[in-house]
Amino acid sequence: MAVPSKILLTDLAAEIDRVPPNYVRPVSDRPNLQEVVTLDAAIPVIDLQGLHGDNHSQVIQQIGQACEEYGFFQIKNHGVAEELVGRMMGVAREFFKLPEEERLKNYSDDPKRTTRLSTSFNVRTEKVSNWRDFLRLHCHPLEQYLPEEEVAEFCTSVRALVLKLLEGISESLGLERGSIAASLGQHGQHMALNYYPPCPQPELTYGLPGHTDPNLITILLQDEVPGLQVLKDGKWVAVNPIPNTFIVNIGDQIQVISNDKYKSILHRAVVNCEKERISVPTFYCPSPDAVIGPAKELIDDDNPAVYRNFTYQEYYDRFWDRGLAKECCLDLFRT
Repeated sequence: MAVPSKILLTDLAAEIDRVPPNYVRPVSDRPNLQEVVTLDAAIPVIDLQGLHGDNHSQVIQQIGQACEEYGFFQIKNHGVAEELVGRMMGVAREFFKLPEEERLKNYSDDPKRTTRLSTSFNVRTEKVSNWRDFLRLHCHPLEQYLPEEEVAEFCTSVRALVLKLLEGISESLGLERGSIAASLGQHGQHMALNYYPPCPQPELTYGLPGHTDPNLITILLQDEVPGLQVLKDGKWVAVNPIPNTFIVNIGDQIQVISNDKYKSILHRAVVNCEKERISVPTFYCPSPDAVIGPAKELIDDDNPAVYRNFTYQEYYDRFWDRGLAKECCLDLFRT
């Protein structure tokens, strides 16, 4: 029986009981779900309540240790209202329940479009598809893109959280508190609403394969369904959701600015056969013309620069051209 031709996975997945061939990974590149490690505390959980109080130095130390040893951490008491988080997740869920013809009005396979619905990762270049649909939204400066009210409010609140975290990360590196933010030009912020439908054969495919994030820092909101995994000490570790927290991961640009002290870590999204999964990552980045390189204060005779200077546009273009290659794009910019 022929598989119906559907542009979006959401609509295709509702009609099939096997993974189509274009989603099947080679045997050497499958999730091996039985080998994934599950720990109670897979990544550190940091309480940000003390960031501007008596525990300030302790929280800064925790942030630095998490960036250096894990590249990932979870945050609680982050200042983004629980009700706002719930509304944002509701917007994402409602969007992917819209009729097919309504959703397709937003469809584009052009990565340069600032607002677009698409599927997989980069359908123009990839050889194997990923079990994901996504809506991409640019949201800084807000007045330029004007997403709907709930999304705009969420973007503004997450941006304030990012700027607070960047101060903490700067301080943990021994830099001036505003140092990293000052190196980003006009700044950039965009987000994705990721939808991973139930998959009849989750052992054959990925929601997203192992990759690092090309941007500066990512703030991830996820629903209650597990799916995120990070590479730690050569093993994939499941990061199960904790209510009212965000997951923070260090992107490639902070690895550069820190001159390799802090690590941008491989992570992936796996799928399951029972439940849909929704995640909302916010990607915070330099503006395209910002020149990125190791912070001058971190370079001396004993610690030479590991990376050359480059514009973020150059880096982002190389990242998209390569797709989700396992080798980190950072290697192309080493001195």
